[in-house]
Amino acid sequence: MRKNKSIRSLVRETELSTSDLIYPLFVVPGVEVKEEIPSMPDNYHFSLDLLLEEVAELVDLGIEGVLLFGIPKSKDEIGSRAWAKDGIVQQACRKIKDEFPELLVITDVCLCQYTSHGHCGIIEDGYVQNDATLDNLAKIALSHIEAGADMVAPSDMMDGRIQAIRTKLDQSGYQDKAIMAYSAKYASSFYGPFRDAAHSAPEEGDRSSYQMDPANSEEAMREISLDLKEGADIVMVKPALPYLDIIRRASDQFNAPLAAYNVSGEYAMIKAAAKEGWLDEEETALESLLSIKRAGAEIIITYWAKKVAKLIQ
Repeated sequence: MRKNKSIRSLVRETELSTSDLIYPLFVVPGVEVKEEIPSMPDNYHFSLDLLLEEVAELVDLGIEGVLLFGIPKSKDEIGSRAWAKDGIVQQACRKIKDEFPELLVITDVCLCQYTSHGHCGIIEDGYVQNDATLDNLAKIALSHIEAGADMVAPSDMMDGRIQAIRTKLDQSGYQDKAIMAYSAKYASSFYGPFRDAAHSAPEEGDRSSYQMDPANSEEAMREISLDLKEGADIVMVKPALPYLDIIRRASDQFNAPLAAYNVSGEYAMIKAAAKEGWLDEEETALESLLSIKRAGAEIIITYWAKKVAKLIQ
């Protein structure tokens, strides 16, 4: 059953498809900006005027969804640019949906890129205030949906934010808009390149007080269960490769669509090793994503989406 490629393909248990993949995009202020992110080769910051060229290529490759991250021109203590009608993500949503109405547009809902201190919530007395942050997160989500987003993805890990967002959207007439919850988001060392890309590193301290301890597994199941009860439509495990056991447990335990985020550090390690000639980039990328799907993820958010889509084609 392994003798040649045709037989192996015939009995293959797991297949990658472009419909499995969501591609993250970083949108920045300015004009004619396409700047490669040093720690994430082949990924870029795009200004609004060049964003549609990138999106057109994704559509041609058969990629059906994008996840938008915005980097604002200015920041403040509460991250108020995150819910501004003329915010960078809001503008990007309108542009993309005007040109490519069938493309699934998902937006990151968080404050870290927008706050001057780099944390995901309001800070008082040196600590992130969970409950005080919820209303602002709901305002961000509503502003994205009003701008044309199909789905919001809260990544902040504040307790109760799914219920706050679901209530705000429902009360505003958006009962049909979906929420993809970063339900099991670990306080991981694998986020470094992303924080470089999103300009979102904390000014002081870290995010261990609201992101999950990498040692915990049962806690992840509780967090996923709570998000589903509060109204999440899709749940997510982040990162992916160091937490394949969590993906498998979530897949086995919950009858809900499951996403996994193949994060920047996972991407950057393969890129760095391939540059040195230690790994074959394409084969390693494919094997990595295949392992995530085999573990049980139905949706994979990955910086490999473009390359893998070309290989699949």
